[in-house]
Amino acid sequence: MASTAGKVIRCKAAVAWEAGKPLVIEEVEVAPPQANEVRVKILFTSLCHTDVYFWEAKGQNPLFPRIYGHEAGGIVESVGECVTDLKPGDHVLPVFTGECKECAHCFGATVNVAKPPKGSSVAVFGLGAVGLAVTKKFGVNEFVNPKDHKKPVQEVIAEMTDGGVDRSVECTGNIDAMISAFECVHDGWGVAVLVGVPHKDAVFKTHPMNVLNERTLKGTFFGNYKPRSDLPSVVEKYMNKELELEKFITHSIPFSEINKAFDYMLKGESLRCIIRMEE
Repeated sequence: MASTAGKVIRCKAAVAWEAGKPLVIEEVEVAPPQANEVRVKILFTSLCHTDVYFWEAKGQNPLFPRIYGHEAGGIVESVGECVTDLKPGDHVLPVFTGECKECAHCFGATVNVAKPPKGSSVAVFGLGAVGLAVTKKFGVNEFVNPKDHKKPVQEVIAEMTDGGVDRSVECTGNIDAMISAFECVHDGWGVAVLVGVPHKDAVFKTHPMNVLNERTLKGTFFGNYKPRSDLPSVVEKYMNKELELEKFITHSIPFSEINKAFDYMLKGESLRCIIRMEE
């Protein structure tokens, strides 16, 4: 990889040219890294529902052409000026949230806001990879299908739990599910945590009394993890077999078949599809 350092390189990318249309694999140019940048050779990536959301132009600020992919693993190919903590050959995980370790945001407390205290009652909305990870960690006692009831699901949950759950976690990005997740928590102490990414035109509406009655609504991006500080310990837990990730990987395909990953996701057949860049 040293021979390409400081040079423009050409590589293959799956480009989205239009909303909802199949990605086109073509050759693109990647400039050398500038100051505080690194260039990474991606070895594996996976498809997240957020990728599909933006591909369908439902996410914030639709933009085309576009190259997706924010769940990946690779090797540093070269680094720009001022980069001191990474070097060519390092194995890295690109993430969509940064951590400079210098600003006020980075000095803020690192708290996984979606983790409930022991003994809490919790409602999880959505059983994709995130929702399943939560339920696998803490277990499931009841499954509620909103279509089986004539009243709003938040009312059903409140009746089942003597006034509401202690904590809810919304993992779909559906605005109605977000509202239900907030309104199903117990007044006085209930906390709803929004994880899913909503439609760009979605508006969250609830009666002000739901707030005045001391329910708490929180959002979380990346689980409030600080990537540089916290992710190494997560990787270590996986390497020590304390985290089970394989059960969430339902498919594995070569990069040339990337559009199959979108089909699997749209049909509800996939949790995580691993895409192998080198075939």
